[in-house]
Amino acid sequence: MEVRFVIPGPPQGKARARTVHNRRTGYTQSFTPAQTVLYENLIKTMYWENSRQMWNNEEALKVSISAVYEPPKSTSKRNRERMLNGEIRPTKKPDADNIAKVVLDALNGVAYKDDTQVVHLDVIKMYGESAYVEVTIRPYS
Repeated sequence: MEVRFVIPGPPQGKARARTVHNRRTGYTQSFTPAQTVLYENLIKTMYWENSRQMWNNEEALKVSISAVYEPPKSTSKRNRERMLNGEIRPTKKPDADNIAKVVLDALNGVAYKDDTQVVHLDVIKMYGESAYVEVTIRPYS
């Protein structure tokens, strides 16, 4: 069995946790930035809209992530065509590893018990007519 779903909008990476010291209480607190929390919730929602499958905690999984960016508006027609044909790849933020991190962390407890089950991970960045992230999860074989 395979589950494939699309997260609309430009790819986002996992932002670093922020740590602040509260002088009044004397405690240090860490929190996840709101934008990351919202994006993780969008990932969970898109997964649940496409599948209610949850793999058991013994099953090894393969995850493929395609991060698709829109070409910049200022790009020449020639370069835009090259981007859409895959001759030019996006070498911009977010990093591929941060895209994978936000997707895998968001699906913890939703698609699988823990992302330690993912034994094979493919991430590719490319250009397309519209921006989105496509995720495919399948048993590793």
